[in-house]
Amino acid sequence: MAGLIPQGFIDDLLGRTDVVEVVGSRIKLKKTGKNWSALCPFHNEKSPSFSVSPDKQFYYCFGCGAGGNAIGFLMDFERLDFPQAVEELARQAGVEVPREERSDRRGPRPSRQDSPLYPVLENAAAYYRQQLRHHAQRRRAVDYLQQRGLSGQIAKLYDLGFAPPGWNNLMSHLATDNTEEKVLIEAGLVVENPDSGKRYDRFRDRIIFPIRDSRGRVIGFGGRVLGDDKPKYLNSPETPVFQKGRELYGLYEARRQNRQLNDILVVEGYMDVIALAQHGVTNAVATLGTATSEEHLKRLFRVVNTVIFCFDGDNAGRQAAWRALQSCLPVLEDGRHVRFMFLPEGQDPDSLIRHEGQDAFRARMQQQAQPLTEYMYRHLAEEAPPTSLEGKAHLATLALPLIEQVPGSLLRRLLRQALQERTGMALDDLAQPAPPPAAVTAPPAVDDEYDPGYADPGDYRHYDEAPDWDSRAAISRSSPAPRAKRPEASRSVESPVMSAARILLHNPHLAGLAQQASSLANEGDEEAQLLIALIDTLQKNPKLTTIELLARWHGTALGVELNRLAEKEWLLNIPTANLEQQFFDTINRLMAGQIDRQIQHLLDKSAQTPLTNEEKQQLRELIAHRHTPTAGS
Repeated sequence: MAGLIPQGFIDDLLGRTDVVEVVGSRIKLKKTGKNWSALCPFHNEKSPSFSVSPDKQFYYCFGCGAGGNAIGFLMDFERLDFPQAVEELARQAGVEVPREERSDRRGPRPSRQDSPLYPVLENAAAYYRQQLRHHAQRRRAVDYLQQRGLSGQIAKLYDLGFAPPGWNNLMSHLATDNTEEKVLIEAGLVVENPDSGKRYDRFRDRIIFPIRDSRGRVIGFGGRVLGDDKPKYLNSPETPVFQKGRELYGLYEARRQNRQLNDILVVEGYMDVIALAQHGVTNAVATLGTATSEEHLKRLFRVVNTVIFCFDGDNAGRQAAWRALQSCLPVLEDGRHVRFMFLPEGQDPDSLIRHEGQDAFRARMQQQAQPLTEYMYRHLAEEAPPTSLEGKAHLATLALPLIEQVPGSLLRRLLRQALQERTGMALDDLAQPAPPPAAVTAPPAVDDEYDPGYADPGDYRHYDEAPDWDSRAAISRSSPAPRAKRPEASRSVESPVMSAARILLHNPHLAGLAQQASSLANEGDEEAQLLIALIDTLQKNPKLTTIELLARWHGTALGVELNRLAEKEWLLNIPTANLEQQFFDTINRLMAGQIDRQIQHLLDKSAQTPLTNEEKQQLRELIAHRHTPTAGS
């Protein structure tokens, strides 16, 4: 169904959902005091460290740190996309999910939700499947698949089909008039000659591989030729529902075959994916005739934390591996892993697993796949061997720009340390460019087909396009304040500002008492921006609860910080006395700092040029306010 899911509906749905019931219907819970506990479903453990709070409607694992609300649990446990998790909760609650028309100020973007191409592509897949079973020339296709060692069960799992020889078999079957033929053209199933105007089937005399999106909908096809036609493999063209730079063949099937995916193997083609599945390796995917892109990597990292690339060991394979590495760097958050496996000369995944079997192939994946860092330095050392001072300097020149693309601060630091060990250079003495802004770390399996649209500041209904808190707090700001260094989430001492944010998160009503906090909108410190974003949202939506706040920013950079604050109350024995006073002391301190900066600005200006009457009056008012902060009064 097209359109946005209203934030109000999501808030209401969470309000009527019991996280204990959602979790308890999927894992065995045991009552422990006022909470419930269980063995964590997200990591192996022998004693329960997984806790569910009915009061806070929140779950948290003290072992692995997993935590969230009912939507987050469904996404992680069931491997659902965000809208699918919302739809599942709505189904359990017996309500329909409403949708709103998108309003996109960045320009129109075609919606893919209810495209008329989906039923056409599904009908085409059914036609190709039927031809593989019943066409007079089906034997050629069946023999080829059997020669490759594929069973009927695997062919059924991947929905393989056969496009028979001939120019208009599919078109004659699916289209009865010119309008329907045009739909087939738009779906990439039929080609129109621009000179003659003649139309004919795109796929002819080929084995057909349906390509499915994360919801299992057919969005395109790949075809492997049976005769001598070129090219050997042919893909559907780009269409409104199919973009090659985003899609991965076999990802839907991999998720369907594995309840818990630990890693994903990226191979080169359809037959590699299917042959590996035939021999029990069911976590392989393939790009669709394009190099691995950042979009591919983002999509994979929403499902797993480890991606293993499998390439031929020849020169072409190593060139492809290096291109893949360059696509990986901008999405390498801390905790994500990329490895590279190079096959023996003359082997591909299909032939290798048939030769050595599943166990040996998996052992090769674990033992011979090189970590990205190791492969990167080995590759660079081929061009710049660090055996001389000149070579070391060259290596540093090549490596530093790559390292600085990595958003994960810990990984980036370790990469610099590794480079320092290889070169002997004190890299901290070199000018270090500012790291790229941290990419939003979304929960696994975010729905790429869901079009979240664009909402006004203060109305973030869809987590995967919500900005980080500095832009959230910059409502009505003419020019953004400079970003301060982001505090480390793991520090043991909580700052007063973060304490105030935590207090507000668990006591949302306090926002309504901070009447003058809007004057802090241009506060530049990131911790203050987090607090201001909470205040602004709660003043505009005073009925929001803690769990609704967490849901509002679920999956964003701000959401990560809010989850950490919510979890901290479980991890520490935090005193509850004088919470309001602590909160307002912090607001007053921030306001005083803001007034001081404004006063200093006017004083500095007066040293250069006389102030206007308005500026003099503003200075007098600021000085008066400086001594009488009123937040919460």
